[in-house]
Amino acid sequence: MSKRKILFLIFDFVFLVLLVLGDQLTKHIAVLKLKDGPAFSIIDGVLEFNYLENRGAAFGMLQNQKIFFVFVAAIFLCVIIYVLVKAPDDKKYTRLHILLVMIAGGAIGNMIDRLRLDYVVDFIYIVLIHFPIFNVADMYVTFSTAILVVQVLFIYKENDFNFLSFNKKKVRELK
Repeated sequence: MSKRKILFLIFDFVFLVLLVLGDQLTKHIAVLKLKDGPAFSIIDGVLEFNYLENRGAAFGMLQNQKIFFVFVAAIFLCVIIYVLVKAPDDKKYTRLHILLVMIAGGAIGNMIDRLRLDYVVDFIYIVLIHFPIFNVADMYVTFSTAILVVQVLFIYKENDFNFLSFNKKKVRELK
C-alpha cells in the first residue's frame, strides 16, 4: 500500500470520527435542551428544533426494527470500507472518499443511537413544508448520497470503477 493511500485512509478515519462526534454532540444538545420541552423556533414558520425519538427509518417507516436497521447499516459500512480500501489513490477519487465517509458517518451516528437507546434522536423540523423531523446524521447520508449519484452519473466514467472488479485480469489492465 502506497504512502499516499495510507494518508487517504487516515484522512478518512479522522474525518469519520469528526462527523460522528458532530452528530452525537448535536443529538446530546437536543436531548438536554429539547426533550420534554416545546419546539424551539429558528426561523418562524420555516425551521424549528423539535425533539423526537424515532424508532423507525426515514419518515418513521418500519417502526421497532432495530436488528434489521443495524444489520443493513453494518452491510453498507462493510461495502464502504471495501470501496475506500480498494479505491486508487488518484486525486480524482478524493470526492468519492469524502462522500462515502459522510455516508458512513451518518450510518454510524444513527447506529450508535439505535444500539444505545433503541431509537434515533431527531430534532430538525422544516415547518414550512411539514418535512419529517430528522438529524445531522440523516443530512450526512442524504446530501452525500445525492451528490454521489450525480458524481457517478455525470463525472466519473464507467472504467473509473474498474478497481471494484473481482476479475484479476481487468484489475491488472488498470495498472
